[in-house]
Amino acid sequence: MTRPPPGASLLLLILLPTLLAGSPVGWQGTQSEERWEQESVHNTLDGTPDDPNLPVPTTQDEKERVEQFDPARLNYTALRLEIDFDLERISKREGRLLGESHLPKFLSNIGKLLNFDQVVKEIETSIMSSMSCNACKAGVGLLQHYVQNGKTRDDIIQAASKLCLSFKIETPRVCFGIIHLMADEIVFVVEKLIMTPDEICGFVIGDICGIPYNPYHEWRVAFPPIPKPPVARPEPPPTGLPQLKVLHLSDTHFDPEYMEGSNADCNEPICCRASSGLVRGADKRAGRWGDYRKCDTPLRTIESMLENIAYLHPDIDYIIWTGDLPPHDIWNQTRESNLNIVRATVHQLVQYFPYTPIFPALGNHEAAPVNSFPPPFIVGDYGVGWLYDELDVQWRKWLPQDTSPTIRKGAFYSVLVRPGFRIISLNMNYCNNKNWWLLLNSTDPAQELQWLIYELQGAEDRQEKVHILGHIPPGHHDCLKVWSHNYYTIINRYETTITGQFFGHTHFDEFELFYDEYNRHRVTNIAYIGPSVTTYYKLNPGYRIYHVEGDYEGSRKLVTDHETWVMNLDEANRDGSPRWYQLYSAQRAYNMRNLLPQEWNHLVYKMAVEDELFQKYLRFYWKNSVAREECNSECKKRMLCDLKSGRSNDRKYTCAKITEQVEIRERNDWRSWIFSGLTITSLATWWFWG
Repeated sequence: MTRPPPGASLLLLILLPTLLAGSPVGWQGTQSEERWEQESVHNTLDGTPDDPNLPVPTTQDEKERVEQFDPARLNYTALRLEIDFDLERISKREGRLLGESHLPKFLSNIGKLLNFDQVVKEIETSIMSSMSCNACKAGVGLLQHYVQNGKTRDDIIQAASKLCLSFKIETPRVCFGIIHLMADEIVFVVEKLIMTPDEICGFVIGDICGIPYNPYHEWRVAFPPIPKPPVARPEPPPTGLPQLKVLHLSDTHFDPEYMEGSNADCNEPICCRASSGLVRGADKRAGRWGDYRKCDTPLRTIESMLENIAYLHPDIDYIIWTGDLPPHDIWNQTRESNLNIVRATVHQLVQYFPYTPIFPALGNHEAAPVNSFPPPFIVGDYGVGWLYDELDVQWRKWLPQDTSPTIRKGAFYSVLVRPGFRIISLNMNYCNNKNWWLLLNSTDPAQELQWLIYELQGAEDRQEKVHILGHIPPGHHDCLKVWSHNYYTIINRYETTITGQFFGHTHFDEFELFYDEYNRHRVTNIAYIGPSVTTYYKLNPGYRIYHVEGDYEGSRKLVTDHETWVMNLDEANRDGSPRWYQLYSAQRAYNMRNLLPQEWNHLVYKMAVEDELFQKYLRFYWKNSVAREECNSECKKRMLCDLKSGRSNDRKYTCAKITEQVEIRERNDWRSWIFSGLTITSLATWWFWG
């Protein structure tokens, strides 16, 4: 399970498909508008899809729904007219919100077959199925039909708002807020696209939706004509030598409007605010230090954490900070409100760590609207210079002046931390599949990956070791396939230079492994994914401490151990004061000889067959939260697959072996249970009959 943008950001997947699709182009309806009432339902829902490129349903219920719903056969003229006329008529007749009225049969059938509740859940967790794919294609086609028929921005906003309210996807203020916030940019992108709904949804959702070939979105970075150096046999770092102590903070999601005692169980993407509605019971009240429900981080919790870090870890050498600062009220944000959060967070860090170097990376929530990161060729009102220029000003507190050009261009930079050791911070929003601007041109936006190769080649020539920072992990479902695969190739080429990777975004405590592209059994690198400060949601707040090889001859700057520190939120709210403690040390908890990538790979396969070990990992993954969810067999296979997936949308190759190992264990457990039952029965029979 993952935790990028909340349900509000998703409603336009179906309506305006902004965050996930962001655009359409061709529509399939061919009937005249005069005949739409008689033929629309039949033409929308008849038949079974026979397109071999349609996604494969993942459950029997979904299979039945998909068989009855083919977005390629939607009559968009009928759908548009029903939205324009019937919903308006119903609204006037009922005299109340559309969400409270009965839908016409046409729209009602579509709603039943798409199962919007499931789609919302899938977007929240980034675990997609063919249901989301169908919703995406339907929404893209409808939006494209509106644009092609000359509908204005206001027409599109009105239609999207009607649908959002009718299907009760979000509350009225969330529907109106998110749609108005995103409409201008979405329409701007849509009008310039020449992609089909299949291409768009395959591009942004990934392999579950099928990925039709599109030459505009197939590209490869260029490497210098310098052969890859021989790869030495991995040797563990020596013991007893100097080490660096590194703090990793991620996903603070500071909410200045958090209010103790407010409603923590509202029906919006974020609660625990004065505006979250009536509190219906003592158990619905927001706690003093945070809440396990959909609530972000109060100021007092952030200050408590920073104060405890400064006290418990006074010997920190530097801090890595991997983004996502604003809260999840994405329908209610402005550029200035998000910049204020950036400034406030920088002030907090400077206050508690005035003399500690800090190396930041940009999250996906810093933009307004969320996930909107146009490439440099988009300028003017739609450009993102308002954010990058301010980041340059704020980050200059720790970074040298020569990082300014790349920060202002694309919010990435390279800095020499000390002789022989370099940190490179990437803007992972250029791989974000919810960044609709990439539909215009995904080819290495801002030339970031080509710049990364240049920096890594220089580091290799100078025999420097490099750590890479970023927000969205490159193997995560939210990272575009073409970007992720290019990044994977870069890691493979410079595996001896890159000795550490650090990301955030998921809110969980986990990692991703990278393998040799020509020998999938040889693991080459690891990306550590740090836990979130926010509790959003069902989590304890946490942070990570890394121990890294220090400054001595031959140091490779390898991570020698890491510790996750957490606060027990349940205990803090009950007792009135927080207690920060070390949840685990990776080397001790997993009994690892070292933290080389092959040791982590070995751990993944041990977890496949040792359920007790997996349960320990699961507890750490949830940061020891009392609100954590159960994990069945399918969940276990998905989680172990995530650990092996440094390359996104490649799971059928990456995960086949680990899935087989889990299934073998399950069959063996089942056989053992049957055998034990038969043995006990036989012994009992023998004893009874003598």
